[in-house]
Amino acid sequence: MTKSLKNLWGRLLFRDKGILPTKKLVALFLSMSTGLFIISLWDISWIYLILINCLFLLISLIDVFLTPTKNELAFERTLPIEMERGISYKIEISIKNNSKYKAKFRIIDGIPQTFQRSFPITGVVQGESSTITSYETIAKERGKYEVKELFIRYKSFLGLWEKQAKTIQEHTVKVIPDLTSTRNYLESAQKFLLHEGMKIRKHKSGSGEFTKIRSFVVGDDPRKINWRQTAKLQEVMTNEYEPEHGKYITVLIDCGRMMGAELSKSNRLEKVLEAALTLTAAALQKGDYVSVLAFSKNVKVYVPPAKGMAHLQTILKAIYNLEVDAAESNYADVLTYLQMVQKKRSLLLLFSDVHTFLHEESALVYLKRLRKRHLFLMLGIEDEFLLNEVKAEPSDVQKAMKKSIAQQQQLFKKREKIKWEKQGLQMVEAREDKLATVAVSYYISMMNQGIL
Repeated sequence: MTKSLKNLWGRLLFRDKGILPTKKLVALFLSMSTGLFIISLWDISWIYLILINCLFLLISLIDVFLTPTKNELAFERTLPIEMERGISYKIEISIKNNSKYKAKFRIIDGIPQTFQRSFPITGVVQGESSTITSYETIAKERGKYEVKELFIRYKSFLGLWEKQAKTIQEHTVKVIPDLTSTRNYLESAQKFLLHEGMKIRKHKSGSGEFTKIRSFVVGDDPRKINWRQTAKLQEVMTNEYEPEHGKYITVLIDCGRMMGAELSKSNRLEKVLEAALTLTAAALQKGDYVSVLAFSKNVKVYVPPAKGMAHLQTILKAIYNLEVDAAESNYADVLTYLQMVQKKRSLLLLFSDVHTFLHEESALVYLKRLRKRHLFLMLGIEDEFLLNEVKAEPSDVQKAMKKSIAQQQQLFKKREKIKWEKQGLQMVEAREDKLATVAVSYYISMMNQGIL
């Protein structure tokens, strides 16, 4: 395709500058031409017919002068710097008309293809005035995106000709994981866990740091009653203790091939990132040191340990654009690296695929070494397909064979998990929508037990 044809094609595709006839003009022209053709059957000269058509087109050009020029219209897009994956956001476009003519406009924003799109946006801006139009979009994939072009078409109230323009407005948008679970936890930790059928487990009696004196409630340990305050206030009061803060938590995120397995709404890596960020927020809020290590065939990201809620933003910036690799995860390599960078005793929380991990015999050797210094907990997402096959009714031979194979896989997993747990390496699987809750619940349980 030649350069001139490409430019013409770009104009038709809402991409380039120019002036285009509208459907209204084409319809009027065809209607008039049809009428003139019928009249021409009565010996009217073709020259007159051609002149009438040309005169009609020239008169229609008056509509162009009743349309604002490109320099008289100003467009400004308002775009958030960060967007959470799967959350709807409103994008506003401000339009200012410095001419005295009214304009009807259509706008297509140059957002990435991975964003939900509902274009064109239509509206009207009066002469010598301004207006704001908006649309909603949802980012479906994490990452860093550049948004530049804004494509506009506008016409006068006659609507015979339509002008086309393009403005460049550079914006950088970061699409981060969905932080709904993290916000819910920070708003109310107890409510977040109770909603999922769990509660914050009580710590070991007599352990932890004294925090405050409060009213005695059903379920509290009677041995913690503060008799002095009870006598003063004529109300039963109890001492409240919390686990010691300042522990080290290391979150390991697997980005290998199996983490790309699709779930009902996203893939495993997306759910793992959401759960890991919720767990990180819980640990930082408790005053613990948190480090994050993401890996596949080698280490992709490592964030050194630090405490304070400001560290959550550091972790988020480091892992928001993690992607699934096509390679298998190298557990031996990452555990060797972990031995070098994490010298202090810590709780290692590995988010990975349990079934794949159980086939890695070499990982057991490294984890036995780490177990001497660190605590280990592996968190994975249940295979719903496998569970459905186990529960399915064997109505025919084929379904019976599938059920038998699924049961065999499940028994293998249980047997291997028992073997690993005897070595002090705990493994837990949760449904995709409960992963964040289970991770936080086990973290709180371990902290309250004082085993770290």
